[in-house]
Amino acid sequence: KMSKYPEFLNLDDPYIKICIICEGSEEYDYLNRLIQLGVWNNKYFINLVDAKGNGNIAARYQDKYQNGSYDLVFIFCDTDKKPYETYEDIKRKINDFHGVETAADEVVFFGNPCTMQIIIEHWKDVKLKSPSKKINANIINECTCVENYKGKKEQRSAIMQLITAENYKTMKRSLRNLSSNDKEVNSSNFIKLAEYLEQDDEAWIDTIQKLLE
Repeated sequence: KMSKYPEFLNLDDPYIKICIICEGSEEYDYLNRLIQLGVWNNKYFINLVDAKGNGNIAARYQDKYQNGSYDLVFIFCDTDKKPYETYEDIKRKINDFHGVETAADEVVFFGNPCTMQIIIEHWKDVKLKSPSKKINANIINECTCVENYKGKKEQRSAIMQLITAENYKTMKRSLRNLSSNDKEVNSSNFIKLAEYLEQDDEAWIDTIQKLLE
């Protein structure tokens, strides 16, 4: 069970510590950019972990949760293509780990078909049909002027520089119109995570902790 107050931390430490397991570098870079922009409440200390692939997510989650250093551990990933086998496997492992049938609903934040569905909403309300970078390259170019997007480091960096606190609001407005049902293409529950992390009242932390116990 995760201790509310990690042993090595001062109890007067004002921060609430949250770890987010990111599927890969795109998810990591995106959340890191939002942290840099200061769009979230600074009472939350957020540590990002790049799982380097969705096959590593569940194990990283368990490790960070059992470590006891965090108030909550979240996952940020994409569903990829139907039938969403790897994604469903992550959710099943999280539910099994907690022994709670709905645990994954509380801690897994997703973009369907891919994380770019969330990122692209900073500029344009567009519905991606595929997780394929090749298929999405034209839309990405149209919105960011980054050509032939393949997810390379310099390309990711160029896109992240275009994300601002102002277009973060645009993204949130667009995401409110998307389904939060992960079985539907063009869906995401990322708005929920964003709004949690903006809140000054941290009662939501206790609510999730109790649901996971």
